[in-house]
Parts: sequence; C-alpha cells; structure tokens
Amino acid sequence: MKISIGCDHGGYILKESLKKQLLDSGIEVIDCGCFNQERVDYPVYAKEVCQMVQKKEVDYGVLICTTGIGMSIVANKYRHIRAALVTNLESAQLTRQHNNSNVICLGAKFTNPADAFSYVKTFINEKFIYGRHEERIKMIEEVENNEWKSGSR
Repeated sequence: MKISIGCDHGGYILKESLKKQLLDSGIEVIDCGCFNQERVDYPVYAKEVCQMVQKKEVDYGVLICTTGIGMSIVANKYRHIRAALVTNLESAQLTRQHNNSNVICLGAKFTNPADAFSYVKTFINEKFIYGRHEERIKMIEEVENNEWKSGSR
C-alpha cells in the first residue's frame, strides 16, 4: 500500500503525526509537503497529491488543512479524483463503499491524531461495493467529461 499525503500550514502538525503512524504500520508514505508551519497555499499541495493519485503512482491520497474543506474543494476539481471530507469512522467507511473515493480530507482543527489514523486506516482498508453505486460513479464521470445532459436521467 502506498499513499501520498499533503497539507498546508494548518495541517502540518497532524500530517507529521499521521505520517509517522502510517509508516510505523508498514504503509509507504510519500510526503508532498508542506514541511513546516509557515503560511502556504493549500491548492499547491492538493495538486501534488491528486496528480499522484491520477497517475496511479499511489493507491490513495490524504489531504489535511485546518478544516479539510479547502482541500476537498480543490481536490474535487481534478479529473477522476473523488475526495471526501471525513469526520468519523462511518464516513470513512461509507465514502469508500458508496463513492469509491480515492482521496481522504481531514480537518486538523477537528481531528486528533488517533482519530486521523483510525479514519485513514478504515478508508484504505474498505472496499467499493459496486452495484448501484457503480452507476453513480459513471454519472460523476459524465459530469467530468461534460457529457451530462440536463434531464438525461
């Protein structure tokens, strides 16, 4: 298992803790930054992580900012990225099962290190359940490709 992880200054402390926990559990982690608490712009780090996921250089991405909202907004602008802001174990589980999400976003202000590790472990170990959810993923891809027609469904 290989993941890429990125954060802005608001997520730096949580990223460092989470990265250590993931490495200690045997998961390969590629750190895309940031690398200190000096103010930075979160879209820069979301881009690095999302491009690695798009190119299939990693299995999943993890993005952290103060609330997780900014990172999830930016990440979802990238084609074939399905990023989810996760705030509890059930949302980590369901976003993989139902949405086949490939990027998890966390808010450092609202997530402690133990919970962050638990959410990410749940996220990466959960499986997509296909069925009716696969049709919805196809709809999302139609939107990405500008193929969605009003009233077509």
